Amino acid sequence: MLFIVTLFKTKKGMNTVVRKQMSIHPDVMDLLNNQIAMEMKASASYLAMASWCDQRELLNAKSFFYKQAEEEREHAMKIFTFINDNGGAAVSPNVTNVNNDFESLRGVYEASLEQEISVTESIYKIFKAARKEDDFVSEIFLQWFITEQSEEEDTFRSILDIFDLMEGMPLKMVDERLPME
Repeated sequence: MLFIVTLFKTKKGMNTVVRKQMSIHPDVMDLLNNQIAMEMKASASYLAMASWCDQRELLNAKSFFYKQAEEEREHAMKIFTFINDNGGAAVSPNVTNVNNDFESLRGVYEASLEQEISVTESIYKIFKAARKEDDFVSEIFLQWFITEQSEEEDTFRSILDIFDLMEGMPLKMVDERLPME
């Protein structure tokens, strides 16, 4: 099979070779590539959180954050392959500025919720761009992420409710009540 390619300049000024028959809009592709970076940073952040919990023998929280790290990486890979499968050019991100220092377990979960809210807002932005550009394939693809983000935010809010309910209890007891998945 012969692919016709063309040099394409992204909004970030990078020259990228893409297939002539790209199914996704170039502006949406740029936003999706930014989302890959955001998902990979979230994965790295969750690894840092897992390590922080592991150092304090907070076993449920540690397990939970290792699972979250893997899930965020899976999200990044899902977007990465989507871009390439639809004629675009996925870009492998450089992840920097990951926080490894936290004040408290509650603070870890609060930071997680803030991170998930940022991811949700970014997904909404991409969805709106796809809709504006009549990029139906991207719009449909992003619907899964919208549902997923709603579930993620709900999970973290529920966990923070546990902290409120168990205020004043020893940290190990709180950790024992936290979900591992």
